[in-house]
Amino acid sequence: MNTIQKFSLAALGALLLAAACESTPKIPPASPESLAAWSTIYAVLEHPRCMNCHPSDGVPKQGDEKLPHAQNIRGGEDGNGRFALRCEACHRASNIQGPHLPPGAPGWHMPSSKEPLIFEGRSSGDLCRQLKDPAHNGGMSPEQLYKHMAEAPLVLWGWSPGEGRTPVPISHEELLRAMRAWIDGGCGCPE
Repeated sequence: MNTIQKFSLAALGALLLAAACESTPKIPPASPESLAAWSTIYAVLEHPRCMNCHPSDGVPKQGDEKLPHAQNIRGGEDGNGRFALRCEACHRASNIQGPHLPPGAPGWHMPSSKEPLIFEGRSSGDLCRQLKDPAHNGGMSPEQLYKHMAEAPLVLWGWSPGEGRTPVPISHEELLRAMRAWIDGGCGCPE
């Protein structure tokens, strides 16, 4: 191959690469609105109603003080407790009436140990990146996350946690507006 042929092949390669790059859709940077919306979402996820079931150590927490669950409970491999200490042994489909009695919602459980969606101890940026990554959020797309936040009984329970527990102070409607702005603005995460 002579010098002219080598030059022509190199030029052709460069042109093809440039054409491929231009045809690849560019992902817009996250909007300032998306980053602002994330701060609202993070405030909800940091609340004990959310964080108690998303601990860093697999031990569910209790109360606003985030104390380790009594009876040495663990989430277990499937997130439903271990052996005879399964979540549904105490946590029914609704709250048991009375202060500080076991709360309940349909399907009460923690994330599985195989896909531990940990909120506790995560910085805002780290939790944001974890939440938007399907490899670390239970395989959910942004729209599936929105639906989860809008409809999942355990999420909704946070606004009606029963006597003796503080509900999430940011309204559910405000959370959903923030989720929509975060998603529509490019799922922006702080550093």
